[in-house]
Amino acid sequence: MEKNIIDMLLEKALYVRKETLKLHLLSPETRIASSLSAIEIYTVLYYGGILKYDSSDPEWQGRDRLIVSKGHGAISLYPIFADLKFFHKNELGRIGQPGALLKAIPDCLIPGFESINGALGNGLGEGCGISLALKAKKLAAKVFVISGDGELNEGSTWESVMFAGHHKLNNLNLIIDSNKLSMLGYCRKILDLEPLEDKFGVFGWQVDTADGHDIQNLFMKLRQMKDSTNNKPKVLIANTIKGKGIPELEKDPLCHIRSLSADRVRHILKTLK
Repeated sequence: MEKNIIDMLLEKALYVRKETLKLHLLSPETRIASSLSAIEIYTVLYYGGILKYDSSDPEWQGRDRLIVSKGHGAISLYPIFADLKFFHKNELGRIGQPGALLKAIPDCLIPGFESINGALGNGLGEGCGISLALKAKKLAAKVFVISGDGELNEGSTWESVMFAGHHKLNNLNLIIDSNKLSMLGYCRKILDLEPLEDKFGVFGWQVDTADGHDIQNLFMKLRQMKDSTNNKPKVLIANTIKGKGIPELEKDPLCHIRSLSADRVRHILKTLK
């Protein structure tokens, strides 16, 4: 049964990768490198049975909440939400057009998005507040926050880390898309926060790591995170590659703001399988 699930997830990840590139073709201002690094994470969360959701009722009280702190890297959620019928697939072809539902950076008007952050470092704080409120209401829903590693430089992030540990927010799950790059280059050269595992552990978090592009590894680690019953907030450091699958992006430390030409995108789409 698990092999069937993994095969399905691999197929869905390929679909999301292709559709993300098509979105970049239509809207070159989208942050393609940041979106490509998180595709497997998004795929496992939504197709792997990790998140509870109801696409016909996006505000269903029993849903798990997903806060995408790295809003610029959330474009790959568009094809997932369309596929799951949060909105019609026709919207994918209208991205970036005047009056279109979908924009280069998502906003909260798009069904499926709980919150979105243009200012980095805010997502974990929002997740803490929601987690605390859910516990106060005695609701079983869980909160997932996806953060980039570059935004860990923000002081607000570490205030939230301390807050979550102090209040034992065991319904809070942080996934770090650790692609080792920020907009200005390598994270280690800007502000080296390694070893991350030790820092979160000191503040009372359950810490684990995963290969952020290995579907089977991610599926196992995210399922363990969701099922954990200890009294701690959880963090999964997912080691990824910015611009995954596109050699010129993978090799460029400044790929964050780089766009691909239409001809290059079409060529890549022909070779993906």
